[in-house]
Amino acid sequence: RRFDYRPKPDPYCQARYTFCPTGSAVPVMKEEDVIEVYRLQAPVWEFKYGDLLGHLKIMHDAVGFKSSLTGRNYTMEWYELFQLGNCTFPHLRPGMDAPFWCNQGAACFYEGIDDAHWKQNGTLVLVTTISGAMFNEMAKWVKHDNETGIYYETWTVKASPDKHSVVWFDSYECSKFILRTYQKLADLGAVFKKIQTNYTSIILFSGEPVYLGNETSIFGPRGNKTLAAALREFYSPFKPHRAVREFFVDLLKIIDRVVLNQQFYLFYNLEYWFLPMKFPYLKIIYEEVSLPVGSKTSFGV
Repeated sequence: RRFDYRPKPDPYCQARYTFCPTGSAVPVMKEEDVIEVYRLQAPVWEFKYGDLLGHLKIMHDAVGFKSSLTGRNYTMEWYELFQLGNCTFPHLRPGMDAPFWCNQGAACFYEGIDDAHWKQNGTLVLVTTISGAMFNEMAKWVKHDNETGIYYETWTVKASPDKHSVVWFDSYECSKFILRTYQKLADLGAVFKKIQTNYTSIILFSGEPVYLGNETSIFGPRGNKTLAAALREFYSPFKPHRAVREFFVDLLKIIDRVVLNQQFYLFYNLEYWFLPMKFPYLKIIYEEVSLPVGSKTSFGV
C-alpha cells in the first residue's frame, strides 16, 4: 500500500544503532556523465556477527554508483529505522490496549562504497552502466518511492513451498527496494549484465488468511475484546529478552502457538490478519531473481 506522506516517528521508537548516520542528499549528476552501477550484498548485521548470518543466507542488499566524471562513489540502501525486531513485532506498552509498532523503513544515500564490507563475505559486482540523465530520473523516483512506501514488512506469506504457489502477502524490505530500483533503471534504458542474482526471503506458510480488522475496529471503544486479548497474548512472547530462562520459556510458547496450534497473527498495511499455519511453517530461502529487462531503449548511455 502507498501512503500520501511519511508520519513523524513516535519518540517511543528508539534504535540501538542510528539509522543512516552518514546519510547525504542525492547529488544531481551531469547528464553526459557515465555511471557504473554495482550490486552490493553482505550478511545482515555483519558489523556485529561477521559472516554468521551469511551461512544462513540471511543477506542485506544495496546498490552502488561510481561517477566517471568525478570518480566519486555512492551507496544507496533501504532498511529499518528502528532495527528488524521492531519492524517484525510490536511493543505491548503499559496503559495501551493496542500493540504499538515501530515499523517504518526508509532509503539511505551516502557517499562512498565500503569495499571491504561488501567484498569480504558478500558481493560487489558491476551490473550495468547508466548516464547522468538516467541517474537524475532515478533519484526523482527514489524520493517518491521513499515518501509513499514507508512501512517495513519482514514476512512473505505463501500457500505452500511450491515455487508457483499463491503468495498471500509479499515482504517489503531491502531486497525489494533494490529490485524496484533495478526495474526503474531498466525502464529508463539500462541494459543489465546476464549474471545470477539471489535474494533472501523469510517465508511463512499459511492457508487462506482471515481478515480481522484494523486497530480501531479491534481495540477501539466498540472493538472485539476477545480478539484484542488474543492478539496481545500472541505477541507477548516476542518481546525483547534480557534473561536466558525467559527467552526459552517464551520460545516454547511461540512453538506451541505457531506450530502445535498452527496460529499466527500478521500486521500488514495497518490491518490484522489471522494465518492458519501449515507445514513447514517457516523457511528462509535464497532464491534467484533475474536482473530486469526494461520497457524502453537507450536513455543516452
